[in-house]
Amino acid sequence: MKKIAKKSAGQVRVRFAPSPTGPLHVGGSRTALFNYLFAQKNGGRFVLRIEDTDKERSLQKWTEEIIEQLKWLGIEWNEGPDIGGKFGPYKQTQRTDIYKKYLEKLLGENKAYYCFCTEEDLEAKRQDQMSRGVAPKYDGKCARLSKETVEKNLAEKKSSVIRFRIENKKIKFNDLIRGDVEFDARLLGDVVIAKDLDSPLYHFAVVVDDFEMEISHVIRGEEHLPNTPRQILIQKALGFYQPIYAHLPLMLNTDRSKLSKRQGDVALADYHNSGYLPEALVNFMVLLGWNPGTEKEIFSLSELVKEFSIEKVQKAGAVFNIDRLDFLNGFYIREKNIEKLTELCKPYLREAGLLVAGQVTENQLEKIVEVSKTRMKKLSDIVELSDFFFADKLSLDKDLLKWSTMQDTEIKEALLLCDKILSEIKIWDIKNIEAGLTAGAGEFNKQKGYPEKNKGYLLWPLRVALSGKKFSPSPFEIADILGKEKTIKRIEQAIKLL
Repeated sequence: MKKIAKKSAGQVRVRFAPSPTGPLHVGGSRTALFNYLFAQKNGGRFVLRIEDTDKERSLQKWTEEIIEQLKWLGIEWNEGPDIGGKFGPYKQTQRTDIYKKYLEKLLGENKAYYCFCTEEDLEAKRQDQMSRGVAPKYDGKCARLSKETVEKNLAEKKSSVIRFRIENKKIKFNDLIRGDVEFDARLLGDVVIAKDLDSPLYHFAVVVDDFEMEISHVIRGEEHLPNTPRQILIQKALGFYQPIYAHLPLMLNTDRSKLSKRQGDVALADYHNSGYLPEALVNFMVLLGWNPGTEKEIFSLSELVKEFSIEKVQKAGAVFNIDRLDFLNGFYIREKNIEKLTELCKPYLREAGLLVAGQVTENQLEKIVEVSKTRMKKLSDIVELSDFFFADKLSLDKDLLKWSTMQDTEIKEALLLCDKILSEIKIWDIKNIEAGLTAGAGEFNKQKGYPEKNKGYLLWPLRVALSGKKFSPSPFEIADILGKEKTIKRIEQAIKLL
């Protein structure tokens, strides 16, 4: 049996170890990202380990989703359940014999023991302790059972668990983010580390895996900080080295409550499916707790590998601001070349039933995406922003056609003039459309006595007639994309409405 792991001659080895009991959420994704960046920056190795000891809730579909979503983000690992590695297997349910060996070691050295207390007994003790103002912890009743009693209970197949004897002393360790941390282990009580020899629990399995896989640094969320003293004591009892810890700040809602799966969409797949780009999410997540120390806010993954430093991770909780994510995503959308962005938008248009074969050409579709992208916060926005381009007939709001104090008769005159101007255009392109309508707007204002520079008297009714929306691209862009026949048809439909 190993005594002390050599940790590959001091090589940095980190791990991301999610439980496949549900979809990967943004908190876990951030943890994976920070581990990946730390490994890349330090020439180390990044391990993906699946902690599926919760057999009832762990499902293969969640393991597959974790792998799929991490790859979508651009996070790569050197060892894992899908690619193997020197220290495999990388799923805890496949490592039972390894855990059993170390459980037997602790039991043999009397550092762990079988506990036969029922749930009812334990709950009664908890209630009694709380009624006396004492912090609930296991009172150690079974820690003093004789060997004969234990063997008799096991032979009778009495329900039991395996508890680890917690030393009554203070545990101190240095955290790369939080500095020196101290816990009083006397407040913990003997912790359950396994249901039986074949069913280890989290605190035990994670310690064994980190040792066996020679993990040098454990970078994880702040919610795991209270687990650390228990795990350090188990490490010492087994003669293991102690990895270096770094606990990332909590992710908070805007009201500074803890970001929780129960409080809304925090699954990474939800953001993926809504049309957030992986580069935007990476950029957003890294700034949830890490500060580069400069005014720079836009980072590619390759830039982060160069600039990331664990020393610049803050202690205070990081607020998850969806407006900030929308801003970053909008930026990355506008950075995409139009061919790539169009391909990314197509699935959303198809799902909405808008992209019917032969309805628009590829050139038209690229123009639609081009004029929509400046107002897109996420890819799925393309549906609401562009649906009018694909409609045969618009549902118009008559009141929306009105600009300023215009009356129905004046709106109708404006649309008739637009119809005349556009019908006379020989070469249908945006340059000719804009030139004709701009000149027409000046003449219309002069004829009606409207302010000369306010072209809205002609162009607003036209834009609404073509789009049916309060907010849309310019009438020049819409007409150019729709084509002459469809443009004239929509103007005539609006005139009929009046």
